[in-house]
Amino acid sequence: MVAAALTEIKRLKVARSHGLTHNETTTVPMSVFWLVPQFLLVGSGEAFTYIGQLDFFLRECPKGMKTMSTGLFLSTLSLGFFFSSILVTIVHKVTGQQHPWLADNLNAGKLYNFYWLLTVLSIFNLMIFLFCARRYVYKEKRLAQEGIEMEEQEATFHA
Repeated sequence: MVAAALTEIKRLKVARSHGLTHNETTTVPMSVFWLVPQFLLVGSGEAFTYIGQLDFFLRECPKGMKTMSTGLFLSTLSLGFFFSSILVTIVHKVTGQQHPWLADNLNAGKLYNFYWLLTVLSIFNLMIFLFCARRYVYKEKRLAQEGIEMEEQEATFHA
């Protein structure tokens, strides 16, 4: 999100220097390749997150609930989309009509502030993740502590 905020600040500077801030239909003379870093970072981050999350659900759920793990995985994605909609609604209500962050005309809004907010929320989310990840005990270790040995197939495959 930092890359997105910096790109948006650059886009606004270019729009202001060319006098395009009040014209909604004119294209800002800026290359689309400025968007590559943010899309690359977000896309690769989502790919690694989705793979890791699905693998976690498949490895850690009880043997009879393997099919439910995919549903849990998809429900966490849908909750994320739901909360992002709530966040947009809250930002609209808090920033109001006078100085909106998410305006109809991007040149009149402060989209970069929204990206900074997402950056702060992402850092907060990372802190919560690190807190939980350090305290989590994996299934294989829990069972080993109880003296139960996992089947080889269950420990390595998602069958």
